[in-house]
Amino acid sequence: MDIARYEIPDAGTPVACRSCQARHGVVCGALSSSQLKELGRHSLRRKVEAGSEIVAQGSESSFYSNIMRGVVKLCKVMPDGRQQIVGLQFAPDFVGRPFVRESTLSAEAATDAELCVFPRSLLDRMIAETPELQRSLHDQALRELDAAREWMLTLGRRTAEEKVASLLYLIAAHAEPQTATSTAFDLPLSRAEIADFLGLTIETVSRQMTRLRKSGVIHIENFRHILVPDMDALERVSA
Repeated sequence: MDIARYEIPDAGTPVACRSCQARHGVVCGALSSSQLKELGRHSLRRKVEAGSEIVAQGSESSFYSNIMRGVVKLCKVMPDGRQQIVGLQFAPDFVGRPFVRESTLSAEAATDAELCVFPRSLLDRMIAETPELQRSLHDQALRELDAAREWMLTLGRRTAEEKVASLLYLIAAHAEPQTATSTAFDLPLSRAEIADFLGLTIETVSRQMTRLRKSGVIHIENFRHILVPDMDALERVSA
């Protein structure tokens, strides 16, 4: 009986969607099979290289996207041209801001990435027709608000070591786990970008990375490849 109950909804789901990381994400998880089919007919996969702009600040984007692979950084450009990284997004996060025509942030691929791109007009219509999708997007907005408040605490009250550990834990939590307790990933940001994100100097970031390495909380290979042998230990250091 359980097998039948779970197989029936997938019977009408597009084949490409069944193994997609975003299938149960904010947008696609709230859509019916017929809506997924319609979205699938108008969507396309797009590969973007690290450093490529996905959405420009101040632009009126005609599309939304789900992250299939890679990391996207969200930035705020100030009037004098200075840029501040204000957030990171990972697979299967949704990129875009419904109900707002002009983007208040820029989105840029921090690593080589792959996106599933679909028309803004189509999804806006589905949002208007689907209360479940409206609730899902509302829930995402609340999670982002909570994350922003938590990051304010990180920047305002945590020590340099706790800041660096918090960022590493954030990235590690979205990486593919190697075992039940360990994971590994390539840093999606340079030391300079990490310093910018955390409000530290490059030298301080390097010192704290070395400190975490010497204490055994992380292992560093080839400068940017990070192994976390015990996620709980990294979480404890991040306070």
